[in-house]
Amino acid sequence: MDAFTAGLLQRIKTTESDLTRARDEGDDFLVEVELAELDDLRRLAAEHGVEVGMSGV
Repeated sequence: MDAFTAGLLQRIKTTESDLTRARDEGDDFLVEVELAELDDLRRLAAEHGVEVGMSGV
């Protein structure tokens, strides 16, 4: 796995964790921010052929 792919997958994992934490804390604004970031990261992954497991977040 190259550095780009590893970094992208790590950012997705971190964002998913941040999203879960925001939901647990009831921070609706942060939930929206994290969802937007996750959408952007998943789009970037798709554009570069990086397969991302789709979690339930």
